[in-house]
Parts: sequence; structure tokens; C-alpha cells
Amino acid sequence: MWVTMVSIGYRCSSGIGLSGERTIDELKINHDMEEKMLKIFHKTLVTTVSVVALMATAVTQARVDGDTITLGAAVSETGKYSTNGKHTRNGYNLAVKRINEMGGVTVGGKSYKFKITYYDDESNSGRAAQLAERLIKQDGVKYMLGPYSSGLTKAIAPVTEENKIPMVEANGASRSLFTKGYKYLFAVLSAANQYLEVAIDLAVEKNGGKPVKIAMAFEQDAFSQDVRLGIVEAAERTSSDIIIDDKLPKELNDMAATLAKVKATRPDVLVVSGHSKGALTAIRQISEMKVDVPMLAMTHCDASKLAKQHGKKSEYALCAAQWHKSLSYSDGFFGDGKKFDSDFTSEYGYAPPYQAAESAAALLVWKAAFERANSFDTEKVRDALALTDMQTFYGNIKFSSAGQNIAKPMVLFQVRCEGDECENRVVAPTKWASAELVHPIPKWSDR
Repeated sequence: MWVTMVSIGYRCSSGIGLSGERTIDELKINHDMEEKMLKIFHKTLVTTVSVVALMATAVTQARVDGDTITLGAAVSETGKYSTNGKHTRNGYNLAVKRINEMGGVTVGGKSYKFKITYYDDESNSGRAAQLAERLIKQDGVKYMLGPYSSGLTKAIAPVTEENKIPMVEANGASRSLFTKGYKYLFAVLSAANQYLEVAIDLAVEKNGGKPVKIAMAFEQDAFSQDVRLGIVEAAERTSSDIIIDDKLPKELNDMAATLAKVKATRPDVLVVSGHSKGALTAIRQISEMKVDVPMLAMTHCDASKLAKQHGKKSEYALCAAQWHKSLSYSDGFFGDGKKFDSDFTSEYGYAPPYQAAESAAALLVWKAAFERANSFDTEKVRDALALTDMQTFYGNIKFSSAGQNIAKPMVLFQVRCEGDECENRVVAPTKWASAELVHPIPKWSDR
């Protein structure tokens, strides 16, 4: 190549003198100049390679730097999800603190500590996707934690999937997350379709294991339709019959037509999903119309809100939730739910909602996966995540091939009142219940 360069240099420089030939001195000068240029080129090339090597080293150290494993997370600190983003971040941080205090993560016989790099996704899906790209491609993060909400998780999942970065998420419940064929997404929480299927199992159990008649009414939003799909699947699995399948009005202010059908057909269980307004409407009209049904199960029916609006009229309603402190699940880091509740309250000054509990559980999954893989290789860690089968204070965690937790059923509270005071009491799943289910619901004439 050097000869070619000299030859080209010579030909391009021709034109001095009529004959186009050069003197010996001219050739010597030209040769010296070319030799200096090659030295400069070589020095520049070596410097460039060195910089690239240093950048590669920096990326490697970003995921495991000395004795620290860095996880990345885009979590809402501002915007409409900021409150639950706070719960998510506090859950993550408490678990990091506890794991690190108890010896950290052991890989290859060495102990490592967790650290989380956070960015504020501003409750915006586009921003969340951008920050996932930044964490992976600029910060060199190789292991991700999820954001808050299904929408933001949906935004980030394609990014982590494309880059083959494992993500353990705790706050995205949409069923659609588990129908895309993702291989690097793992969710510790129950999916939306699981919210009320446990109510059907409970109704069948109370019916001596025989199929039941189901009435249901759902809002037409994506979440409620995911819940509905879970009921349809539970009905098929238990050979139960769906005798009423109604749509709630968009305003969620009147379900009298559905309740009239319930009075006429006498189902074994009535299922309603219409967010908070739908739950309040259901309780109000069930009491007004004196609708007797052995079991009533709903989403978004926090007992204090129902009690505030309708008092004892809300008693005996079953309410779906991801977690409750009274459950008897346990682990070696937080003990049981009550201990986690106490520790969290002591650390942050308020009782943990389920968003905080499931977020803390995500870190326990990461710890177990690193130790099972005994490696920091992302593919080996991903495979170790896929084999997760463990119990935490939050519940059992085992992933399907789609990354959905199939081992933790939803919790069902039953609203119970003493005088004018009402509270949530966990009644299902039966194995983990802290109170006994009142079934069938007493008739209005007996209340």
C-alpha cells in the first residue's frame, strides 16, 4: 500500500518542467513528506483505537463496576403518575438497602451490591422509551427495572427487547404485554386478566366444586376488557355458565338494566369492573334495588371509599388487589407482609401500597437470578430469570414462557363492618386468607 501511495503521489505531482520529470532532490523531499504523513496517520489511528477501547471498558463497567451491579429505571417523578412513581421508587430503594445490608448478591464467590440509575420519565411514554435507550446505549446498563403503569411499560419493552436487555417489571398489568412474544420481559405482578378470576374459583369452591352461573358487567376500556377475558377463561376452565354479559354505560352512572336481569336470573356471582365510579354505582344501585346475589366481586372498590360514600351498604363486597400486608407469604429478607409494612412505614413515613410491595419484590427476583446464573452475562441471567420459582413476602413468583407471573393469584378483600367502621379483610385465596369469607351474602331483608 505504501508503494501505491508513493506512486499516486508522484503521478499527481507531475507537471514540473516540460518533460514532467523530477530531480533526485525533489523525489527525496517528496519521500520525506510522505513518511511524516504516515507517522501522523499511524499515531492518529492508535489514539482512536485507544479511545474506542476506553469507551468499551466504560460501558462494561457501567453494568458491573467493581463490587456494584447497576440496574436502570425510568420512573415517574413528575406528571400524572408521580404519586405511584414515588411508591415504585421507594419500593425499589428499600429492597436495595435491605439486600445490600444482608450481604448483597453473590456471583462467582464474590459479594456485589445493587445500585439503581434513575431517570424521570415525566409520565410520558415517548420520554420513557428515550430514557430506556439512554440507559442502555449511553449509560451501558445491562439490567432494567420497569416503570410505573402498563402504558409506560409498553413503551419501554420494545427497546429492551430489541437490545436483548432483561427487564423485571412490577407495575405493568396489561395482558397485551404478554402476547407480543417478548423474551426479556418478566412481570412479578398478576396480569389484568387475573384480577377477578379468583372470584370464580372461590364461587365454585363454595358451590361444592360444581360449576356456577356468572353475571358480569364491564366498562369498555382496555383494562376492564382484560379483566373480562380472565372471567371468560375461568368460566371455560370450571365449566361455568355466563348468563349475563353486559357493557356498562360510558358514564358509569347507571347499571339498573343489568341488575334487573340479575334479579330475574339469580346468578351465583356478579362481577363488575368499571373503575372507582363503576364500583360506587354498583353498590348504590344494588342497595336501592335490593338485589340479592350470593357473591359480588369488583375492581377498584377500596373499602374506605365505598364506606365513605355508602356506609354499610358496601358490606360483603369482594374487592380485587395485588397484595395486602395480612397475607402469610414470607421470605428471608422482609419476613412477612406485616414486617414489610412496618419497615416501609418506618423508612418513608407512610404505609406501603401494593405498588411499593411489588416493586420491592422485583429486586428479590433480580438477586435470585444473578445468583442462579452465577454470571453477569445477560443471556445467562435472562435464562435464570425464566427459571424463577420462589416465594417472597409479596407472593409466589414463577414466570410463564411469556414472562407473566403465573404463581401469584390476585388477593380478594371482603368489606366487613363493625358499627359504622368498615375495613378490608383478605378472604382469598383461601390458603393465604387472614379472615373467613362470609358467603352467601345475607339477603337485604336480613341485614
